[in-house]
Amino acid sequence: MKKEYVVGVTGASGICYARRLLEVLCQDAHVHLIISEVAQEIARHERVDLSGFHATYHDVGTIGAEIASGSHRHDGMVIVPCSAKTLSAIASGYADNLITRTADVCLKERRKCILVTREMPLSQVHLKNMLAAHEAGATIMPASPGFYHHPEKIDDLVDMVVARVLDHLGVTHTLSERWSGYDA
Repeated sequence: MKKEYVVGVTGASGICYARRLLEVLCQDAHVHLIISEVAQEIARHERVDLSGFHATYHDVGTIGAEIASGSHRHDGMVIVPCSAKTLSAIASGYADNLITRTADVCLKERRKCILVTREMPLSQVHLKNMLAAHEAGATIMPASPGFYHHPEKIDDLVDMVVARVLDHLGVTHTLSERWSGYDA
């Protein structure tokens, strides 16, 4: 049976991470895609096109979509990038749109819920919200690529972050080299 994932895109810089994740997931999985209004504005500003993917597109205001119910089974959710506002809503259980409602359902159903945060620097409020979301069951993955694989272009850095997300979803990939030690 085909794997099924939910991808939420919120209003933080780094829409390129969402695009790359969608390029990989939409090849072999059924993807439900939710893009916030602010994310749409940022995508235009960053010149990243999130249309044309073989995905089920959901309006962020459609709180009654199938993915907002615990009875709808899927293999996990990724919010990429995850804005501080969305992190705050998830950490406090404030489910006011389809992205935060679906994340809330993931947490209550103990499903994978990965938040790829994109703020810097982090305030004490951000850190407390990250801890609260983690304690509720979310995986917090700041978009912070490593450099040990000697990236040559921005796409290499994007691929490293997306590779870590795919690892946590259990999706096989070849996006970046795995660390094999200093002597390898």
